[in-house]
Amino acid sequence: MKNINEEVLEAWLKLTTVISNTKIVSDMPYNEALICNFLYNNQLQSPEHPLTATDLCRQTKMLKSQMNRTLQSMENKQLITRRRSDSDKRQVFIFLNTKAGAFKKQHEKSLQIINSLTDKIGPEKTKDIANLFNTIADLAQETIK
Repeated sequence: MKNINEEVLEAWLKLTTVISNTKIVSDMPYNEALICNFLYNNQLQSPEHPLTATDLCRQTKMLKSQMNRTLQSMENKQLITRRRSDSDKRQVFIFLNTKAGAFKKQHEKSLQIINSLTDKIGPEKTKDIANLFNTIADLAQETIK
């Protein structure tokens, strides 16, 4: 009989394998989709506080060199624009382009998958799962530090 920790690890690996192998972000590299999602959510929730590459490194846990390469690629694809701060010339803010069709297409695809799962699980369990995922992520982050 497996102990509960083994069961949790097995479930975690199963979920990440399904997500990874299903290629939810198949139309763009995973890191680009991740950054787009952070920029998209920030522009919806806190447009008065644009994000910098340092903010994105902190949120995504990406190395600075990896972030710079990814942002350069995204800028070349016109997914993002960078603007230097008027008040502090050392800061460069990053904005998701409103014409970033690749991200919007990817985001809609992800939401369709989530909607399908929500329909099967039900709204109350879905809310419980979202809260549980957030709790697990927060605790994992504290534990790993």
